[in-house]
Amino acid sequence: MKIAIPKERRPGETRVAGSPEVVKKLTGFGFDVIVEKGAGENAAFTDDAFKQAGATIAKDAASALKQADVVLKILRPTSPELGMLKKGCVLIAYLQAMTNKTEVNAYAKAGITAFAMELMPRISRAQSMDILSSQSNLAGYLAVLEGAVNFGSAFPMMMTAAGTVPPAKVFIMGVGVAGLQAIATAKRLGAVVTATDVRPATKEQVESLGGKFLAVDPEMEKDAQTEGGYAKQMPPEYFEKQKQVVSEHIKKQDVVITTALIPGRPAPVLVSEDMVKTMKPGSVIVDLAVEAGGNCPLAQLGKIVEKHGVKIVGHENMPGRLAADASALFAKNLFNFISPHVDAEKKTLNFDWEDETVTGSLVTRGGKVVNEALSASKPAAQKPAAKKPAAKKPAAKKGN
Repeated sequence: MKIAIPKERRPGETRVAGSPEVVKKLTGFGFDVIVEKGAGENAAFTDDAFKQAGATIAKDAASALKQADVVLKILRPTSPELGMLKKGCVLIAYLQAMTNKTEVNAYAKAGITAFAMELMPRISRAQSMDILSSQSNLAGYLAVLEGAVNFGSAFPMMMTAAGTVPPAKVFIMGVGVAGLQAIATAKRLGAVVTATDVRPATKEQVESLGGKFLAVDPEMEKDAQTEGGYAKQMPPEYFEKQKQVVSEHIKKQDVVITTALIPGRPAPVLVSEDMVKTMKPGSVIVDLAVEAGGNCPLAQLGKIVEKHGVKIVGHENMPGRLAADASALFAKNLFNFISPHVDAEKKTLNFDWEDETVTGSLVTRGGKVVNEALSASKPAAQKPAAKKPAAKKPAAKKGN
């Protein structure tokens, strides 16, 4: 069985879906692993390192993909790459399936068995396969460092003969994997940390890391989490109350890190322009949700901008800024997903189609879109066309 690991071609992507360590394990199963030339160069994985691990180096994408039975990628394939995949091959990647239904239909039409790793169920035994967790962990860590670099003062309290430097105040909005890592990192750097989340279960986690939890409405937050552990879309009245609580708190903060995401939907707005105007000059916002529209509407994808005296960091692909570690962890996630389905005798993959990790992440098979969560979801919200206001009706609500 041939497994291909091509070079990523989408703009700004520095990661690679394989590491020499994982390639060595795959070749140990008796698989032929083909790595495209230069695929790991941005992650400090050389072609020689892949060769020593047992891989064959292909001169280009076509050479790597044309005979592949399994294709491992970071991001969904481009149109040219999709055309290179043979019918019946298995594609495993971060497909952004919930917001790219047209492309998912194209995988089905091409006869590809596609797994969207971002749909991995949040169950205990799938934790080692969860690409969102591994990549968000790195993003949360780096968000604090970006905040520190762009903040014009020190993070820890410093007592000197010339006077005392007070500790920085860091506010984390959204306490998922990224938020928890951000809390831990900011505390290590000596900051005073507060955090908020719609899920009340996160209060204990925040406090265990030395942070202080900022509650908005404990009663509404009781039912704010899905069975899968994700935050639910909250009603408008919750966001109004959140705005009031956060508005008062954010005035005193030096660094704000926003991490709130809702799968398959635009990121909720947490820090409005009016709030930014009240922040102290020289303070910083790091928006980790900028690729999904941003938790702060002033954030710009791929840029650091200054608005009303506040720096707003909107880096694209934050995990990719730590490409070596991000690639190694992503590759392990993929390996942990496929390894239980290895048929050692036949040296092939034999998926258990009843396995929860398989059914949860599988999006296309046998020429059809087969994922229930995907078929029930709606495409990502696009900017709506201008509408004429209807007489005697309230203004249309934003679709987030």
